Amino acid sequence: MKDPYEVLGVAKTASEAEIKKAFRTLAKKHHPDKHQGDTAAQKKFQEISGAYDILSDAEKRAQYDAGAIGADGNPRGFDPRSGFRQGNPFGGGANPFGGRGGPGGFHFSFDDQPGGAAGFEDIFADLMGGGRRARGGARAATKGEDFSAAVTVSFDEAAIGGTRRVVLQNGEQIDVKIPAGVKDGQTVRVKGRGGAGRNGAANGDILLTVSVAPHPSKTRDGNDIRMDLPVSLKEAVLGGKVPVETLTGTVSLTVPPNANTGTTLRLKGKGIASSPPGDLYVRLVVVLPDKPDESLKDFLQGWQGNYDPRAKNR
Repeated sequence: MKDPYEVLGVAKTASEAEIKKAFRTLAKKHHPDKHQGDTAAQKKFQEISGAYDILSDAEKRAQYDAGAIGADGNPRGFDPRSGFRQGNPFGGGANPFGGRGGPGGFHFSFDDQPGGAAGFEDIFADLMGGGRRARGGARAATKGEDFSAAVTVSFDEAAIGGTRRVVLQNGEQIDVKIPAGVKDGQTVRVKGRGGAGRNGAANGDILLTVSVAPHPSKTRDGNDIRMDLPVSLKEAVLGGKVPVETLTGTVSLTVPPNANTGTTLRLKGKGIASSPPGDLYVRLVVVLPDKPDESLKDFLQGWQGNYDPRAKNR
């Protein structure tokens, strides 16, 4: 497998934030949702996720940098068949652990540990990545591996929640619930859907990084939503009812007479689906017709009003 630093395109000195940013950028680009049926894109996404799984975990990253594990996350350089042969991976002679005072310099013998041979089994099990054996030969329970994944959701999905299909490092596709109110860049933990636990231990989790696509007219402000709403000159002067698209459907908003650009109206409970729910703040923007309106032009030419909107700034 490729070097995870090379896969994510970051330096070995990259910070946690730089690694996360690189992962999110690549995950968006190569996510299988954008490349339906493209096995190469799915393989690339799995490679990216695998690299992030190592570099986002401080312990795994340190082990990789030290050469203890490979790019696949498994112990590096251990060959169980080399057992007691000369040139074993531990640098010793006939004894892979060097023996007491042996050439490997690792002073260990079965007599050093209570229970004799059980000491060797403990070390062997650790080196093989299988977890320690409990006294009596039974392996200790080991929690399953956590998986990393990424998904991009719409503004509305992030606000009210939803369900999205994600692809894991092992190629499995599962439907994941997107919680209402999730924020851009937030990591959602899906318990028990990661790698299988060993010897009765719990499964790992999925760490899902959520990106929220921008909305063309709405922005988030905490648990509130803000938006601009165009209104005609007639609606602004005389007032009236105008339709507003909310997260849960279209509602009728009452525009008061003599409203102006910048007038902000609140729709209670129409914001983010939180507890309590946020509000929707609608800022009115008075818009003139794209094409000249001769009747409006004639009216204004005969209008006797002398209002100067710049006077208050003098």
